[in-house]
Amino acid sequence: MTQTLSKPDATKSQYTITWEKLPDDFKLPDDPVENIDQPLLAAALREAFDLAGFILASMLIASNFGLCAKVNDKTVVKALDWVYVPSVLPAEPGEVRRSYTPNAEGEVPAVVMEFFSDTDGSEYSNKPTYPYGKWRFYERILQVPIYVIFEPKSGVLEVYRLSASGEYELQEPDANQRFWIESMGLFLGVWEGEKSQRTGYWLRWWDENGNLLLWGAERVEQERQRAEEERQRADRLMAYLRSQGIDPDGI
Repeated sequence: MTQTLSKPDATKSQYTITWEKLPDDFKLPDDPVENIDQPLLAAALREAFDLAGFILASMLIASNFGLCAKVNDKTVVKALDWVYVPSVLPAEPGEVRRSYTPNAEGEVPAVVMEFFSDTDGSEYSNKPTYPYGKWRFYERILQVPIYVIFEPKSGVLEVYRLSASGEYELQEPDANQRFWIESMGLFLGVWEGEKSQRTGYWLRWWDENGNLLLWGAERVEQERQRAEEERQRADRLMAYLRSQGIDPDGI
């Protein structure tokens, strides 16, 4: 599948895009993640989904993963920090996805996230020529509806939505400082605390009623508290029965 995109911006860039799955022998970049925070943040986002039963076999949710397109006959691969694709074609039996090409393998990603690093600011790069900046690639070439940039050190969260003009517009959070992600039916926001021996800011999900999607350790603690509350209620009931001259063991 090939298409030509022309955008009325200052660079007057025109892109001929071919959506082809990468061949098996294509050598993907083997760059390490920039810091230990990135895999922890990405894993925490997915963990809450898993426990809430959100993830379906038809979805693709991945991190440190290659997002691909052939632009003006040159293959472009961007290693993004986190991506959500609502519907993808099934992988071949035994196949392990190494990358993802929209349109050739399923839908365009609904949400792409980058965790900000202070090395080069590539998350904001609008470079209009090969190998293209990340911002340019997501906005003008892939046309991803939601682009999220999160700065873990400061906790600053920016959510950009693709406008009708084909440009990203910064969104304003609600009264709870959260952003409604319609394609996911969830709110995205920042939470401060400790997980996986890391204390700091995290991205978290809330449902439409404002309930936080819990991590595994939080669910265990919630069940422990519920069991403790039940035990205390039972103790109070037995104490009351004894005060009334009733042996609770004889009931």
